[in-house]
This record gives sequence, structure tokens and C-alpha cells, in this order.
Amino acid sequence: MALRRSFLILTLICLGCSAQSVSPDLSKRIERQVRATYSLPVDVQVTVGPAKPSEFPNYDALNITLSTSERKQEVPFLVSKDGKTLIRMTKMDLSQDPYAELMKKIDTSGRPTRGKKDAKVVAVNYDDFQCPYCSRMHQELFPTIFKEYGDRVLFIYKDYPLVEVHTWATHAAVNANCLVAQNNDAYWDYADYLHANQHEVNAEKGNDARFSALDKLAILQGQKHNLDLAKLQSCIKAQKDDTVKSSMHEADTLGVTATPTLFINGEKVDGALPLSELRMVFDRALKQAGVAIPAHDAAPASSGASAPPGD
Repeated sequence: MALRRSFLILTLICLGCSAQSVSPDLSKRIERQVRATYSLPVDVQVTVGPAKPSEFPNYDALNITLSTSERKQEVPFLVSKDGKTLIRMTKMDLSQDPYAELMKKIDTSGRPTRGKKDAKVVAVNYDDFQCPYCSRMHQELFPTIFKEYGDRVLFIYKDYPLVEVHTWATHAAVNANCLVAQNNDAYWDYADYLHANQHEVNAEKGNDARFSALDKLAILQGQKHNLDLAKLQSCIKAQKDDTVKSSMHEADTLGVTATPTLFINGEKVDGALPLSELRMVFDRALKQAGVAIPAHDAAPASSGASAPPGD
């Protein structure tokens, strides 16, 4: 019994030693340095947490909490045992590939594809049919990039309509998904046409007229590809947007905030980049995957400054 009590007391003592409050003087100096270094707004409260042993010799670990009335964030730091140095450090796990881990979070089941199914480089594009910069990206990817890279890259499209500003983008995405449910090529013909002719839909007066124009385009693709028109019309009429919303939620978790956003083997590309810069990302992905890089034609003069994401 006495031995058990001694062990309990020793355990409590050790637990008490595992985290120690930082002295008021050191806490004050840490707060001043953090405020000055990161130019924190005046309404941000800085709270220095207790110091704990770290895996780095002569340094303890501590969290600094930055908080306002609306949000709170804990930021890890290291502080030297002599209280003279504060380090903000990001620990990276080199045993895992961050790009590969990101790609695992993207659900590509049932999505339209272009390219070789088992290509070692996969490019996933979060697209908005009403976004002019998406149109620019799409027309650089197809045919230019697609023609140059051939079966080296698999292209996959997902939905991220900017519903706050693009009133017909979700409707177009639902129609496209109705098409791909029956035929992969029908999706791409619809996507190619819309991205090349957004002005036709925009020229219609009012959303109802624009929705009608989108439906007619989808039905035309259904006829062209000999789809089950009754099934297609029923899908278009229902306008079920569950798949679109799921894609949007997924994109949000990946840090997508605007369109176009492309993930090339996990490397994020924001906005409609010039052709030369797009090639750089694709070539880097191919090299890392051990795939030969294709020869490139000279970039057209129109591939100038990068366009911002969204519009």
C-alpha cells in the first residue's frame, strides 16, 4: 500500500513537471516580439501557454494562442531554456508525400476524364462553367496541353461554381453531370462548347432564359451521342445538385477559394496561368513521376500575364 502511494505521488509530481508556466517577464517579452514580428491587429489577444519539454535539446515547446471575439488559433513555438530565443517552426513529416496525401482526399469516382486512365500524372480541375478565367484555362488545357502531353496525363473535372456571383453555373454543372452519367464524351463536348461560348448564355435575358439555353445545349449533346433522352430530360428537369455540393465541400477542405483551381499530382495551381507556367508544373510532375517530358511548341504571344483566380 505504501509502495502504491509513493508511486502515485511520484506520478503526480512528474505530471506537474511536464508543463510549467512561463514567468511573467518572459511571457511579456514573447508577446511583444510576436506582436511586432507579425504586425498583429490591435484587437488580437496574445496568450502564452505553459512550456513543455520538446524533442530539441535546450528548447521547450509552448503554444501561443491568438484570439479575437470571432476566432482563436493556437500556434506552436519553441523557446530556449535561457529565455533568449523564440522559434516559429513547422515540423514536416518526410516519411509521407504531402501531394500524394492530398490527392487521396479527392474523390474522382464517376467524374469525366480525358487521357490515359493509368497515367502517372493526374490533373484535377475544380471548374466553373460561367467563369471567364475557367474558360481561358480550359482552352489552354484543351487542345494545347492535352495534345502535347498525350497519354502522359489524365485530366479530371470537378465542380466548384461560384454561386454568389455566377447565377447559371450550378445549373450548367448539374446538366453536365447528367450527361456524364451516360457518356463521358458527351460531358466534354458540352464543356468544350460552354467554355468557348459563355457569351451565348450570358446574352439571354434573365435566368430562366439562360437555364433554358443550357438545357437545350445538353439535349443536343444527348441526341448527338445517342443517349437515353427520356432519362437525360428527367435528370435535367430534376436539377439535383447533391454531386455539385459535395464537390464544393471537398474543394473547401482542400483550400480552394476561387476558380479555376487545378491540382496536378497534388500541386495546387491557382488561376488561369500562362501556358509557359502551366507547362512548368506539368513537366515537374512528369519528372517526379519518372515520365519523359514532351517537346513543346513555342508559346503563343497571347500567353502573357497570369490571370487571377475567379472573376
